[in-house]
Order: sequence, then structure tokens, then C-alpha cells
Amino acid sequence: MNMTNLPVDEFWPRAGHWLEAGSTAEKTNITVIGVGAHLTSLTPTGADKTPDAIREAMYRYSTYSWAHDLDIASVSVRDVGNIPDPDWEEGEARVFAKMDELRGKQDLLVALGGDNAITYSVGKGLWADEIGKAGLITIDAHHDIREGISNGSPVRRLIAAGLQGTHIVQIGISDYANSPEYARRVKEYGITVITRAEMRSRSLEDIMDQAISIAGASGGQIHYDLDVDVCDRAVTPACPAATPGGLSADDVRELTFLATSHASVTSMDITEIDATIDSADERTIRLGALCVLEAAAGVASR
Repeated sequence: MNMTNLPVDEFWPRAGHWLEAGSTAEKTNITVIGVGAHLTSLTPTGADKTPDAIREAMYRYSTYSWAHDLDIASVSVRDVGNIPDPDWEEGEARVFAKMDELRGKQDLLVALGGDNAITYSVGKGLWADEIGKAGLITIDAHHDIREGISNGSPVRRLIAAGLQGTHIVQIGISDYANSPEYARRVKEYGITVITRAEMRSRSLEDIMDQAISIAGASGGQIHYDLDVDVCDRAVTPACPAATPGGLSADDVRELTFLATSHASVTSMDITEIDATIDSADERTIRLGALCVLEAAAGVASR
């Protein structure tokens, strides 16, 4: 992004400057980190370019939320950069080490993907020995319980590592985007599924309240996984697996605010955006940036 083309107004602070300035405090409200996993994706992706693209897009927005009447400039933030080569076992070991270093140093860790494989490495890395108490809320069209190591397997891998299926809630699951066998396994694991069809007749507040109560049933930390391909394909052209009929941009922004307004949600990721194939108006990347801001507003509202 050419920053010289953006107007300068001392009374219109930019969110990009808020993130760039950062905080030197030992503990912050938010830590932002790039985890550009992409090599094990089921479809080729340039999602490793997305963390920096989201950072740049934040200069398009201010720090003020009219809806919540708050300025996220009051939220302390630290950007710790990108984890290099976070794919495969060796790369995931780097993610685990960084999560261990950051554990307890922020109210909310925001991991910028990268593909959905990072839900496993970020979640497991932060939870460590507490994984049995932890909870997971996914906003996703897909179950992500495939075999192997890929962006289609993080939920299964977390369960194999000790996460209880009964502490997992999947919101936005789409028709014709999953297989009968994986649907059977989801039921076997005890995962709570709130489908796209069910969402049409329920409020987002009611849905998130249910998700928090289930994911946090054991009093552990909750990870919020925002797979942006849950959105309608027209909204997110940079998400290869997005389907027609998905959620709106406003839906995922509101769900993100609602989730992060709970202190039990201590980490989140934004995944499955391929910055290299976005539309000319950068609508997908800009949505990712806005979800970072919604998360900051959520933390500020606690």
C-alpha cells in the first residue's frame, strides 16, 4: 500500500498507526502475530502473504467504533511480527515455542494466518498441559477433521492432542461442504454444530452465548477460530473454499466482537485468506483487518 496516497488528518487516527506504534509493556491487551502457514493446504495458496497484507489494510480504517462508542487507541497492542516457515512438524515446533513465550502476556492473542492449519499449532502451543480444559469455537463452513496434516485437519489434531470434543462448537457449517463420514465423526466426538441453516432463525448473540457456555464449560481458555471462507463467496473472493450462501461480512464482524468480549476467549486466529488472489478492491483482506479491529473493540468492552 502506498501510504503517501492517503490523506493526513491529525483528528483521524489510523488503526495501522495504532498497531505500528505498539506497546513496550510486559503485558498488553492484545498481541498480534503472523503465522503464514500455507504449504500443507489442500489447495495451493498464497496465504503466507496475508499477515502483512492485513497489517497494511489497517491503515484504511480509524480507531473509533461508533456502534460501541469506544476508541481502540486505548487498547494496548504489541505486534511481534511473523513466525518464519510455520509449516510441517519443524515449523509447528517454532509456533509452539513462540506460543510458550507469549503465554499469559496478553488478554487476547490474535494470530494472522495463513491457512487453517495454524488453529492446531497456535491452540496447542498456548494451552500446553491445560488442553483438556480448553475450548474451541470455530466460525467455519467445514468441520476440519480430515486425516493427515493440512488446513483440513486442525480440529481432529487438537482432539488427538487432548482437546475434548464436547468443548468444541462449530458455527456456520455449510451444506455440501463436508462428507457423511466426517459428519458421523463430529457426532461421535460430541462436537456441537450450529449450521448455516440454523443461523437464519437465531440471533448471533444467542448463538455466541451458547458457544461460550459450551466451550468454557470446564473453565479453561477458549480459542476463537475465524475461517473466513465461512463467508459468502461474493464477499470473500480471496477464500478459495468459500461457497455461495455463506455468512455476510457483517455477520463475522459481529461474531468476532461478541466472542472477544468474553474474558475466557484468550486467543483467536483469522485464516484462509489468500492475499494473492483478492479482488482489486481488496475486500477480503480489508474484512480481515476489520475483524482485528472488532477483536480490539471486544477486548475494550470487557
